[in-house]
Amino acid sequence: MAITTPKYISELEPYQGGRPIKEVSRELGISAEKIVKLASNENPLGISPKAKSAIDECIREIHRYPDGNGYYLKLAIRNKFTLNPEQIILGNGSNDILELAARTVLSPGDEVIYSKHAFAVYEIVTKAVGGIGIKAKPSEDFGHNLDEFIKLISKKTKLIFIANPNNPTGNLIVRSEILNFLSRVPKHIMVVLDEAYDEYLNGDEKSIAFSWLSEHKNLLISRSFSKAHGLAGLRVGYGVGDKEVINLMNRVRQPFNVNLLAQTAAIASLKDDDFINQSRLINNQGREQLEECFREQRIQFIPSYGNFISFNLGDETKAMMYYQHLLENGVIVRPIKNYELPSFLRVSIGLKNENDIFIKYLRSFKK
Repeated sequence: MAITTPKYISELEPYQGGRPIKEVSRELGISAEKIVKLASNENPLGISPKAKSAIDECIREIHRYPDGNGYYLKLAIRNKFTLNPEQIILGNGSNDILELAARTVLSPGDEVIYSKHAFAVYEIVTKAVGGIGIKAKPSEDFGHNLDEFIKLISKKTKLIFIANPNNPTGNLIVRSEILNFLSRVPKHIMVVLDEAYDEYLNGDEKSIAFSWLSEHKNLLISRSFSKAHGLAGLRVGYGVGDKEVINLMNRVRQPFNVNLLAQTAAIASLKDDDFINQSRLINNQGREQLEECFREQRIQFIPSYGNFISFNLGDETKAMMYYQHLLENGVIVRPIKNYELPSFLRVSIGLKNENDIFIKYLRSFKK
């Protein structure tokens, strides 16, 4: 007899990430060394030298369980951002924080609001617990339309996801708009502010949302070590919120959800401002390089505040032709049809030579 499962589980579409280098190498017969992966918003510089040294030192303890409470990583986050450790929860990547938020506040039939063009995991974690996803109409530049979010709030709304900067569109919501929005959301609704790309922001663009927590106890801020910190393979992120909310989330968190190497590397990476500053500089230069190419090729793109750019090829057929052309020449980018942008591709910003290779094959496509 076949097992039975709730309908909301069987109808879920699995998350599809950027294609791995080894998979493309095996499939197309291209040497892995010649493949440029610009599909998953990874840091092309790799990891902080301090993080690498900490990992090397930590290997000798790998047979031990990690600290299930993550005391020293929480301490490092507290010191970096002047927080109370009771406000911090650690996750197996920031995806884990998003899922913990959903599991903590949702019951089957509850509604969750997120933008039409927003991170695919919002829909997955919502439906996985029987929630109902409500997609807000985007702004004209494909970003968040917070007035539409307010209109969609109902008696069933329990959770709102907002990414800032947004993935996959790269839009940034200014601080005043978010604060105004928070003042309009009923206090029993959790608002998750996903700031996975905050380290790539410059100066006054950077978030100050941690300072809003005393006034907005329904706010949860999620951060990641996968992007600018370069620790995507270790899976580590964290959430910051009201200590009572964090206490509830810890009740559904899996024990030892952040491994020993991840905790150790994250602590060291938080102490390496030079690496983050260099990553931001390289990203800013790469963004200008790619934007110049798109303008030259008369390809519409969405101005981005992240480490990626989404660009419009006009229709889905042409987008997939470009994608396949790039792939066959060893350049992996990301189709974003699953984000309801079928005519777009998303390219991560790489090192100059990686961007040069992408540009070479983008130009060589026979229109």
